[in-house]
Amino acid sequence: MIYFFYYSKRNTWELVFIRDNIKGGALTETTFLVLLAVYKPKHGYGIMQFIEEATKGRVILGAGTLYGALNTLVKKAWIAPFGHDADGKKKEYLITELGKQKVEKELQRLREVMQLASTVMKEG
Repeated sequence: MIYFFYYSKRNTWELVFIRDNIKGGALTETTFLVLLAVYKPKHGYGIMQFIEEATKGRVILGAGTLYGALNTLVKKAWIAPFGHDADGKKKEYLITELGKQKVEKELQRLREVMQLASTVMKEG
C-alpha cells in the first residue's frame, strides 16, 4: 500500500493511498483513470486535466497523488516515459502493452460486477 499526504484544493491536508488489489485484480479508480489517460502521450498536468474533464470534476487529483501514482505505474511497467524528452521537465507518459492488459482485465471485472448488480436488482 502506498500512502501520500498532499494539500488539497479544499485547503486541507489529506491522506490518500493507492492500493491495487493484486489478489482480486481490482484497480483503484486513480490507477484506472491514469492508465486511460495515457493511451495517448500526456505529461502530468495533461493527465490531471484529462481526469478532471473525463469525470466532470468528480475526481481531481493533487500533484502528490498523481506523481506518486505515475512513479508506481512506471515501476510496475504499466506505463513508460515517452519521447525524446523522457528525462526532461515535461515528461510524457504512455501506456505499455502490460498496462493495456491490466485495463482490459479491469473492464472485464467491471462488466461482471455490472451484470451481477443488474441480476440482483431485477430479482429484488
